[in-house]
Amino acid sequence: MPFFCYILECADGTFYTGWTTDPPRREKQHNAGRGTKYTSVRRPVKLIYVEELPSRTAAMKRELAIKALKREQKKKLAQKNPA
Repeated sequence: MPFFCYILECADGTFYTGWTTDPPRREKQHNAGRGTKYTSVRRPVKLIYVEELPSRTAAMKRELAIKALKREQKKKLAQKNPA
């Protein structure tokens, strides 16, 4: 089963990073207010970046690495490999 790390762009222009096994489903959950507290007050959100990884552990590690990036670095990452 593949795992994915993703970045959402929120309505207020901020970014949210997470991991999932199904990016489109997860985007719908966030937009329905069932994602996280952070995105539930910043709807609608848009999936701007998806990266497939071989395991849950790899996806979680990549999520942490992306969260450590500065905003501009996340923006460049999303532009190079859009969802």
